[in-house]
Amino acid sequence: MGVEFGSVLKEWRQVRRVSQLDLGLSAGVSSRHISFLETGRSRPSRGMVLRLCDELEVPFAQRNRMLSAAGMSPAYAERDLSETDMAPVRAAMEWTLKRHEPYPAMAIDRHWRLVAMNAVSAQLLAGFEVQVGDSLIDMMVDSKNVRQALVNYEEILRHMIARLRVESAHFGHDPVLEDGIARMEERLGEAVLEVDGIKPAIIPAVYEFGGMQMSFFSTISQFGSAEDIALSELRIEMMFPADEATRLALEALAGA
Repeated sequence: MGVEFGSVLKEWRQVRRVSQLDLGLSAGVSSRHISFLETGRSRPSRGMVLRLCDELEVPFAQRNRMLSAAGMSPAYAERDLSETDMAPVRAAMEWTLKRHEPYPAMAIDRHWRLVAMNAVSAQLLAGFEVQVGDSLIDMMVDSKNVRQALVNYEEILRHMIARLRVESAHFGHDPVLEDGIARMEERLGEAVLEVDGIKPAIIPAVYEFGGMQMSFFSTISQFGSAEDIALSELRIEMMFPADEATRLALEALAGA
């Protein structure tokens, strides 16, 4: 088991591009001890496993993997939002989505699957045939309606690729996110190359619905102090109007 743990530890150390010396210094042990852990010559305590996970910023699901590789029980559960003890979290999510109206808001998981959305989002996404449980990555890559409606499609896709790369790196090169990146790059073709010039403060997504343009930028919120795997990976994305015309259109839509 020590050798198996060592392989996983080395894998994450390399993902984070941290030397044995640097990891040892930050964790308060010698580089020699890190080497012994990776080769299986030493076995870690539970506290040491979790300490190394902290230093390497290992996501909760992978921390369980490291504990299991060291022959120990997992530290984190993965609860469904429908479970009883998740009721306060579910209520907070629903409250946030509802209070954000008349602007769109949605909750998504680590793989960009739609977990929940408010009524305004449901109205806007209806034309793209997207429902709770669907992948927003699939929507962006495969939906012809999105490609036609999103005026600055290529620009937004490049922005999404950059986001996915950061998120995938955080999760240790997540295969679902990596696949999404590859599909988006294939969709862009030569347009995947970076555009020269200074970027604006925000890059709004500009949609055209029935001859009217609506422009949005977004903010992302996460639950603080989350100790559950699914909850730590849940994000609430709230869209805001990027211009006055969009604000008025959303208020009219909500009123209707």
